[in-house]
Amino acid sequence: MEISSVLQGGYQHPLSRSWQAQRTLTKSMLMYPIFITDEPDARVEIPSLPGQCRWGVNKLQEFLEPLVKKGLRSVILFGVPLHCDKDERGTPADDPNGPVIASIRLLRKLFPELYIAADVCLCEYTSHGHCGLFRQDGSIDQAPSAQRIAEVALSYARAGAHCVAPSDMMDGRIKAIKRALIDNGYGNQCTLMSYSAKFASALYGPFRDAAGSAPAFGDRKCYQLPPTAKGLARRAIKRDVAEGADIIMVKPALPYLDVIQDAKELAEDHPLACYQVSGEYAMVVAGARAGVYDLKVMAFETVESMIRAGCTLILTYFIPQFLDWLDE
Repeated sequence: MEISSVLQGGYQHPLSRSWQAQRTLTKSMLMYPIFITDEPDARVEIPSLPGQCRWGVNKLQEFLEPLVKKGLRSVILFGVPLHCDKDERGTPADDPNGPVIASIRLLRKLFPELYIAADVCLCEYTSHGHCGLFRQDGSIDQAPSAQRIAEVALSYARAGAHCVAPSDMMDGRIKAIKRALIDNGYGNQCTLMSYSAKFASALYGPFRDAAGSAPAFGDRKCYQLPPTAKGLARRAIKRDVAEGADIIMVKPALPYLDVIQDAKELAEDHPLACYQVSGEYAMVVAGARAGVYDLKVMAFETVESMIRAGCTLILTYFIPQFLDWLDE
């Protein structure tokens, strides 16, 4: 055997195996998506998203306190309004008494060291369930959509969010948000994390059940990226870097590892996030329940593939388990 053929001597021991990774998973790399409803005392399980719930503001302390003690470092909040008057502009999105703003203020007081991100979108709050505003002919009106998204993001920053994360995929919204943050004194106080390459995926079903955000008509393919559009994803990433994004995100994660790798190349000086979305999580759980594989082994394998591709921040519903597994 040729000398160059022998590799196993370099990873024959558990410790030397770990040295083969360029980066390993830590608790600080994990961000937990949390659904906040406008029913203050709610704790409602989500059948299509095993182990996850919609939470009322009054339940957040008892839910999060044990996780924070185990090392939870960051969360991202998604509003689930059930009792508001939705309209075409998504007016309830920045209601000062709404679930997201109320939760930001509460969590800042309860857990001063917890990093709080807020998803910014209109679909949960609009009467039509879409992420932007429409012209009379039924097409997306880009400029006012981006401006409305920026208004919501600024409201979350004012409430105390450490990070705003627009997931709407409207053209120009990163520039509009960055301008609003700078002009109002939050440019150096609030991180802008962009869902830069968000694909029109079949893997969002459980999330839409959780957030009640399915569109009332049509679909979101006119603004979310086509799954085959590698070049378009690269252009979107470069655009968001140029418009002022502080963190770049790819969503979903596992089917788009090539795009994550591209994002690492295109935004090499930026932190890179990915979202292991609800359908990815549900598939891993379903396979484990069917006896196809061990849940812990597969959860690690999927997340470590994202890290290998270049991610430094993972949004995943497995965080309660990872907080225990990483201590073992």
